[in-house]
Amino acid sequence: MIRATWELEPHGAAARLVAVASAGRATVVDEGGGRAVVDFDEDDWGRNLPLLLAAVVVGEAAEDRSFTRCRLVDLELPAGLLPGPACPAPPTVAVGAIVKPELGLAPSEVAGVVTAAARGGATVVKDDEVLGDPAWCRLEDRVRAVAERLPPGVAYCANVTGPVDTLVDRARRVVELGATGVMVDAFTSGLDAVRALRQAGLGVPILAHRVGSGPWARNTHFGVSGAVLARLTRLAGADYVLVGAFAGTMFDTDADVRAQLRAVREPLVGAGPATAVLGGGVGPHNAAFQVAAAGGAGLLVLVGSAAYAHPGGLEAGVRATVEAIGCGR
Repeated sequence: MIRATWELEPHGAAARLVAVASAGRATVVDEGGGRAVVDFDEDDWGRNLPLLLAAVVVGEAAEDRSFTRCRLVDLELPAGLLPGPACPAPPTVAVGAIVKPELGLAPSEVAGVVTAAARGGATVVKDDEVLGDPAWCRLEDRVRAVAERLPPGVAYCANVTGPVDTLVDRARRVVELGATGVMVDAFTSGLDAVRALRQAGLGVPILAHRVGSGPWARNTHFGVSGAVLARLTRLAGADYVLVGAFAGTMFDTDADVRAQLRAVREPLVGAGPATAVLGGGVGPHNAAFQVAAAGGAGLLVLVGSAAYAHPGGLEAGVRATVEAIGCGR
């Protein structure tokens, strides 16, 4: 059984919701107070994640003109329907860094950024979400350059986002070349891209970037909550899931961040917790506050521009972040 909860208006619209979403093959469990709870038969879609998204998560119901509000705010899936993380969150707090500037660096320069961040104490360094396979920084060349200088114990998550028909082959190739993690833009590629990487058994962690989720999550009357998207990203197989930041630069409210943290951490039968990634305006100046507000363990504090702006540069900025939260490799 799949149970979905919507903020739904006008009152009495749940029957219409069921008709639009499933042509009647569902049961309205409860309706009132501006909410509707509906149970769906899991056999209708099985493990077909794109169809589950189309039918329930961001489906035709949100397009129906009879609704003045139709926003998915909770989704419960049967245990084992989706694979969950391969690398459950460790009981630690760590610091990660983003390779910047986003575009224009040569492979050797990317390697220099990665090693500087690692010297400062970063345990995860990731490509930016818009860095793919440009002529001046080919993906394979970049991974080779980083792998030659990467310290032990650091995950370099190469961005393998690109044509989905070659996604898994591309991911396998970068791991073969020495990448110790992979990153994919989960919502521009489609959440099923995360599941495909998870099922490929790459042997390295998967970081799912949430770029592209804003149009789904920012509208308070239609779409889907960030917490539902975070849970789905985790269940699809991501080991690292972005949850925003407290008083950060992204659109998330503090309540949104707390809900997304719960979605990434909460006990689920058959799926361990993912590592929650706090990012978006995070740096040495507020890292300790972020960790305290998030409740400690199972966190990756991801620094970007604030670390680069540190008077001592990136390495010093990462080190200051590590010292602020009292962690280190």
